[in-house]
Amino acid sequence: MVEYTLVERLPTVAEYQRLRQAVGWHGVDISAAEKGLSNSLFSVCLINNGEIIGCGRVVGDGGVYLYIQDIIVIPPFQGRGIGKIIMERVMTFIESHASWGTVIGLMAAENVSGFYQKFGFIERPANKPGMFQIFNFGTYT
Repeated sequence: MVEYTLVERLPTVAEYQRLRQAVGWHGVDISAAEKGLSNSLFSVCLINNGEIIGCGRVVGDGGVYLYIQDIIVIPPFQGRGIGKIIMERVMTFIESHASWGTVIGLMAAENVSGFYQKFGFIERPANKPGMFQIFNFGTYT
C-alpha cells in the first residue's frame, strides 16, 4: 500500500519547477518562483517516500479575493485521489479564512472542470468571460 504524507509547507523552487515540468506547464523565472511562492497565503505538499508528488497553493489578498493555484499531481500518481486530498486541505484553509462575499477563483486545466465542480466551483458563463495574460518581455502571448 502506498502511503502519503500531507505537509503544510511551500515546495522549494526546485520542487515547484519539477512539478510544473512534470505536468507540461510552462516554466517560470527562478526569482519569480521564489517571490511567488514566498507570497503564498497557504501551501500544502503531498510527499511519497520522501519525494514531493503534488502540491496546492492559495494566493490572493487574503480578504476579498482568494485564488487556488498550482493544484499539481505528477502523472504517475494521477487518478489515485491525490488531487482530492490536496483540494480538501486547501478548501479547509479557505473555509477557515474566507469571509462572507469572498471571491474564490481558480483556472482549471483542460478537461478537469468536473473535478473542481465537486468542490462547489462553477464555470464562468459565456457572457462573463475571464481573461489572462502571460508576460513575455513586452510581447503578448
